[in-house]
Amino acid sequence: MFSDGIRPGGDLSEPALAPPAPYCRTGRNARRVERPACEYVFEDNPDSAKLEEQMRVECCVGVEVWNLATRGLCTVGQEELVVLLEVAPGETHPPRDLFAFFNTVYQQANQGNLVTELGHTIFTESDGLLGSREHGGFLYVRPTFQCLRSLVLPPSPYIFAVLIQKWETPWAKVFPLRLMLRMGAEFRYYPCPLVSTRNRKPVFCEIGHTIMNLLVDFRNYAYTVPAIEGFVIHMEDKKTSLLFPKNRYEQVTKALSNSNDHVLALGANFSPQADSHLVTIENDDGHYSTQAINIHSRPRRASFIVFNGALKTTSGLSAKSSIVEDGLMVQIPADMMAKLREALQNMRDFDIPCGPTSAAQPDEFGVGSREGGSKVRWMQAGTGGREGGRQAGVQGETNNTADINLSRLSELLARSFCVALTPHLSELYTCGHTRLGLRTTLHQDNVGYEAGSGGARLAAGCMNDLDNELVPVVHRAASTITQQPIILELVFHIMEQ
Repeated sequence: MFSDGIRPGGDLSEPALAPPAPYCRTGRNARRVERPACEYVFEDNPDSAKLEEQMRVECCVGVEVWNLATRGLCTVGQEELVVLLEVAPGETHPPRDLFAFFNTVYQQANQGNLVTELGHTIFTESDGLLGSREHGGFLYVRPTFQCLRSLVLPPSPYIFAVLIQKWETPWAKVFPLRLMLRMGAEFRYYPCPLVSTRNRKPVFCEIGHTIMNLLVDFRNYAYTVPAIEGFVIHMEDKKTSLLFPKNRYEQVTKALSNSNDHVLALGANFSPQADSHLVTIENDDGHYSTQAINIHSRPRRASFIVFNGALKTTSGLSAKSSIVEDGLMVQIPADMMAKLREALQNMRDFDIPCGPTSAAQPDEFGVGSREGGSKVRWMQAGTGGREGGRQAGVQGETNNTADINLSRLSELLARSFCVALTPHLSELYTCGHTRLGLRTTLHQDNVGYEAGSGGARLAAGCMNDLDNELVPVVHRAASTITQQPIILELVFHIMEQ
């Protein structure tokens, strides 16, 4: 709940009642403007079609928007993009800059430069973007709690491109999560708005007096707070939990090696399990304050954590935790800092009791500081990746992957799949099977694969050729997996040349 009584995902006229599900006002449907959906196809890349429609998003934000979505970026390994741009007065067609932007993303992805969640595209053209030199580019966000009712959306996976201002581009480069959450607080929409508004006031101006000046190089962008993919910080009653996915161990060790012995800073990710977060607000004088957006009885999350190993033993505290801007500062003695780094290096759980050394139960204070317990936990997690322009998903216990190179295995499976189906390309294309899926299950006692398109198995001739190419590959890989099975999925596209 925002401090002014507005629910996340609601508009400014909504009273503060019990949180609804989903996070939008019920009883009102999004009314579309009477305008048929259009499809635009670029001549130089016909696989990258753009769908466009003008509609009024009335259930949540009550504005008329251009709803543009790509269909075909996945053929070059890029997640599809969606842009919701507020319609300008008198505007009858979507701006040409959006189509140029989509084409730029396609061309970059074709060269292997993909945009991902919380990534950015910065524009430096002298004539500006969307009619203004104050527009800096786009920040990419994945929808979570936002209302998507009645929107024109591409097939999953997709991300939204949200327009940002020039003053906001430094934060998009070094700490995009802070920018995303700050826009959510500005527009009273949790966790952030999906509608792009032109010529709005930036949520950040000069960098000002922030702790990030000590952790980030704003001049040359040579270093920043290392963000561990999948790492989240949950702040609950008298307990702060730091959850590291085991399959990101290499990123953790890299962050340890690049930090000094006395200070360790780590950037967290947005957590769908936490329906509230800390946001930092820049004041007019350049100082930063903390604001909390809460939903009752759900864990609150932070955007970063800094461990400082300079706490004196004469302080009478075992450790001290305090909220700094939209993150946490944990002060611990030097010997505990060494033990923490050793635990992270060896992938072990670690507890940090906070509060007076004589206290039987650590106390917890309000928003300004926390003196409860901090717990570092390693958790099992599925992984996802994109190797060589192919979309891939992997499920299974991460310790299975110690003796198997998933990238190499994905390459072998993809090559075998393509070799098997190359003689059938014309037949598949004629039948409309241009999007093909391969799902393999790898385990000593359970090995096999499924292949199909549009929810149906491929023809017998295709399956016979796939058997000849894939069966030897999956059996060799499965022979080394004795614990949880690894389930690997690949998606292929037949492209028009």
